[in-house]
Amino acid sequence: MAESIAYDIITKLSSPLLQQLGLWWNLKDDLHDLKSIVSAIKAVLLDAEERSVSSNLVKDCLEKLKDALYDADDLLDDIHTEAQRKDLLSGSKLTKEVRDFFSSSNQVAYGLKMGGKIKAIKARLCSIQSETKMLNLVEREHPIETPFMARRRQQTHSFVRKDEIIGREDDKAALLRLLLEFEGEENVFTIPIVGIGGLGKTALAQLVYNDEMVKDQFELKMWVCVSDVFDVKVIVGNIIKSVRKKTPDRNLELDQLQEQLRDEIDGKKYLLVLDDIWNEERELWFSLKRLLKGGARGSRIIVTTRSHMVAKITSKCQPHVLKGLSDDDAWSLFKEIAFEQRSTDLTNPDFVNIGKQILKKCGGVPLVIRTIAGTLSFKETVNEWLSFKDNELSRISQHEGGILPTLKLSYDHLPSHLKHCFAYCRLYPKDHKIKVQELVQFWIIHGFVKQSNSSQTLEEIGFGYFKGLIERSFFQEVEEDVFRGLRCKMHDFMHDLAELVAGKECGILDSNSSTSEVDEKCRHLTTNFSLIHLFKGKKLRTLLHSPNSTDQKMSDGTWDLIISNCRCLRVLQLNFLYLNTVPTSIHKLKHLRYFDLSGSYHLKNLPKSICKTQNLQVLNLNCCPNLEELPKKIEKLVNLNHLPCAGCDGLTHMPRGIGKLTSLQTLSMFVVDKDSSHGAAAADLSELSGLNNLRGELEITNLGFVRNAKEEFRAANLKEKQHLQKLFLKWSGAKEDEEKSLEDLQPHPNLKELCVVGWRGDAKFPTWLSLLTNLVDIIISGPSKFKHLPSFSQLPHLKELRISELIELEYMEDDGPNGGQGEPESFFPSLTSLNLIQCPNMKSWWKRLVDNDMDDHKDTPVIGASTMSFPCLSRLWIENCPLTSMPLYPSLDDLLLLVNTSSRPLKHTIQMNITPSTSSLPLSKLKRFRVYNVEELAMLDEYLQNLTSLEHLSIANCHWLNSLPWWLQQLASLKTLTVRNCKELDLEGTQLQWDLLKNLNHLTIDNIPQLVSLPLWLRHLVQLKTLEIEDCSGLKSIFPVFQHLTSLEEFRVSNCQQLELSADGIQTFQDDSSLRLLRLENIPNCRHLPEWLRHLTNLQKLRLYNLPNLISLPDEIRSLTSLEELRIREIPQVEERCRKNIGADWNKIAHIPLILVNGVEVQCLLKGI
Repeated sequence: MAESIAYDIITKLSSPLLQQLGLWWNLKDDLHDLKSIVSAIKAVLLDAEERSVSSNLVKDCLEKLKDALYDADDLLDDIHTEAQRKDLLSGSKLTKEVRDFFSSSNQVAYGLKMGGKIKAIKARLCSIQSETKMLNLVEREHPIETPFMARRRQQTHSFVRKDEIIGREDDKAALLRLLLEFEGEENVFTIPIVGIGGLGKTALAQLVYNDEMVKDQFELKMWVCVSDVFDVKVIVGNIIKSVRKKTPDRNLELDQLQEQLRDEIDGKKYLLVLDDIWNEERELWFSLKRLLKGGARGSRIIVTTRSHMVAKITSKCQPHVLKGLSDDDAWSLFKEIAFEQRSTDLTNPDFVNIGKQILKKCGGVPLVIRTIAGTLSFKETVNEWLSFKDNELSRISQHEGGILPTLKLSYDHLPSHLKHCFAYCRLYPKDHKIKVQELVQFWIIHGFVKQSNSSQTLEEIGFGYFKGLIERSFFQEVEEDVFRGLRCKMHDFMHDLAELVAGKECGILDSNSSTSEVDEKCRHLTTNFSLIHLFKGKKLRTLLHSPNSTDQKMSDGTWDLIISNCRCLRVLQLNFLYLNTVPTSIHKLKHLRYFDLSGSYHLKNLPKSICKTQNLQVLNLNCCPNLEELPKKIEKLVNLNHLPCAGCDGLTHMPRGIGKLTSLQTLSMFVVDKDSSHGAAAADLSELSGLNNLRGELEITNLGFVRNAKEEFRAANLKEKQHLQKLFLKWSGAKEDEEKSLEDLQPHPNLKELCVVGWRGDAKFPTWLSLLTNLVDIIISGPSKFKHLPSFSQLPHLKELRISELIELEYMEDDGPNGGQGEPESFFPSLTSLNLIQCPNMKSWWKRLVDNDMDDHKDTPVIGASTMSFPCLSRLWIENCPLTSMPLYPSLDDLLLLVNTSSRPLKHTIQMNITPSTSSLPLSKLKRFRVYNVEELAMLDEYLQNLTSLEHLSIANCHWLNSLPWWLQQLASLKTLTVRNCKELDLEGTQLQWDLLKNLNHLTIDNIPQLVSLPLWLRHLVQLKTLEIEDCSGLKSIFPVFQHLTSLEEFRVSNCQQLELSADGIQTFQDDSSLRLLRLENIPNCRHLPEWLRHLTNLQKLRLYNLPNLISLPDEIRSLTSLEELRIREIPQVEERCRKNIGADWNKIAHIPLILVNGVEVQCLLKGI
């Protein structure tokens, strides 16, 4: 991180302000010398950081150097901030006020003070520079091969024993298919294997290389370990050596070597393994690839690498990404090594349990498993294994031969700017989901992100950095969350690596760590704020609230400690704490650039003094629902780039002057003043006019209260906001106003998502919609007066269309189903999801059919290829819309949800003819079907049997249904079935071949009044794992089907008023039942728990809720030795008997690790690793 600090210091020393101050304060020579010293130091930092690994002298010097650079940066930042605070800095020009401020008599003392500090820091750095010269540090811009790197980079070979490789059968099979079956366009095809160090990429390549089928298929096989230095001449020589079994003449030039290579491989079908490639320069790879193209068709090159970037450069195909071993395979490898000399210990449950706990920490990485299991093989007692788990496990990865030295190779090869970014990730606890946008902003705040290209924002460059770390496997489990944005995790061992390379600069202080683990010179800290008093350092730049903290309170004393001891803070994260106020002294944190108050549910106001923190770039106010207003004079936050405030529903208005913050990139909400009670203090829409750098989403609320709407709507200048991705327009006014028109709120054509909610202005949709050709998502929600909507069908990128609560909506398209829509392939070409909810007057999609008598068409078949249909629709939800005619939807493969609507479009869809463009029957790929109150469904029995891919079926509110449809037995892929609120349904009388449903594992029966006893056909569902019975008022017996449900793991029964849980002479469950969870709720006839409870020897969770007549727990509960959790709620007599140590039933349940009564923990013996 020192390099980025040095860069910032040089930048500040080059600024016009510092140069002018040098003249006024007679410090010109000192500042010039300081810049020269820092530049010289920066030049040797890379060498110092690499040599500090093996030299304590260099390490100590580097620590002093970093400390001095941080102090120098703070000093220069002080000067810049003071100038800004006095409103004295105007662009790059120094005003008269600047000269007055820094030269007036009342500032002489300030000048002398700052001058003295500059001279002192110069002398300090000069002294350290002398030390660097004595250490013979050299100037370098690129890494060299350190002794550490050289020691770890061992040559690989092609041989491996089959029995040494465990759990890679599927990976091997996939690679063999690519080697032997895949036909590529080129004669020579490259197959990359990608994964973090230690996963076994080389071992997998060896396994494939030595396979008998591979030996028979390739005329030549060659193995070359490339490793760090990608020297084409060396690689070519090694390939020749692999073929001829002897080293070529070292004096030969590359041209002579390439001739020999081509003599050996041209026209021959060969397999070449290039193991451990790090090179990410495309041209270097191409210079080698050109020499390898002469192989016969079917030739293959296998590349192993840790970098996805290398994979992209070397091959057009998707890489084979190697993951960790499965739990079973990991255990097989672990026990083979750990119990190699003492197999009898495998029968000892203590060794096995501890071993499996330790194994969870290995992440499925074979190298780690081998290292740890090998260590444990020398420990012979249970106590030694326990001690290892509790004390040594966290350190094992740093040992020679462990995972960290292997992973550090990846770190050593990173560009310096990515090293800083990765080391900073030390601040996140293990297994934490990292918010990528937040992380990138932290990088920017600390100067890790450099803007070399003015066409890109710092955020875009920062996301490029993140992508670079992803491609090198430093992050994993990258996922896009609709509400939280892009998130990722770090492998535990990558976290250990970050901790190693961050050293003393970053730390975590929580209940699991001690203050001795966090150095006073720590600059970046994550902590539980109740422990902040234990930290004695005063130079923090980052202070993050620990996401694992259970203490959510923020006391006044904690605030005082932060304000007084953390004056150098750049980042302060106080998210999701019980914050009532922010102290007025917050302005004393003059360096603050990132302030996160998100999730402060009790916060109502911000102090005016926050506007004095002129360096502030990010003020995160997301999810502060009681915040009433933003601070006045917000325009003084001249550096503010991000003001996220989504979920601040209590905001009454925007402060006047917010429009002056033209650097704003994020402004989640703009709230129009409802009643003009805030007068001149409230901003109107015209303040949005100049905010054309806005990105992400913008929600404008209370549009119904805008006065002079036409003028203000246009003044908002939405059509110039080219970077805006999402726009939400919310009316939020009680009155209707025909004069207000959406036409005047035209956005830029780049918009991706448009949401219009509760529009009460004119009933015309704006003409500009057709210009928004980049729209991906449209949401239109009432109450509104729209009787029809414009055609969305030609929007080329539209994926989601959600229409709801448009009470007056009658149709969507002007023309009929066979006209005016263009070619079928251009009709909603990208739409994958469609919701039509609460549109009670919408009877047809097309106006032409609405104008005619719909009854004349109800029996008209709509069959054939000419019928309009959605070409790629995947999800369809229709609720309370009496649609009898609409485009058909044969391609649905995810969800069809029909609630209180006509089944006619479904019938027409199923009856569609198969065309050359469709390779399967309509809806034959559908996975989920939910149907509620659709009366004509019974008429479709003969067609619904085609839903052969259906996995989840829910039938509800079908009061006319008296038996389950026969086509159910045809659904061989069905996994879950829910039957709910069907008053006439007779489950016992249903005659189906249930044994055909071999995949059904979850059955829910809810509010079926006719059900008296469980139907006998349940015994055929031998794969059933979960059975839920709810609100069946007539149910009296659950016997005798359970003896046959040998796979049942969870049984829940609730709100069954007449149910008897016991029956004399009937064995409900077999001995050694597979049941893991039992939940009994609101069963008045339950006076004693049933005697069959004793057979549930594998039961892990027992939940007893609202059993008013249950008086005690049975003795049999003692025999349930697998029981891990007991929850009791609303059973007064039993609650008293289960009081810890004194209750009458306590001895029966004392062995259960987790016991909760009415949500309160009575006992918790569960231990983490």
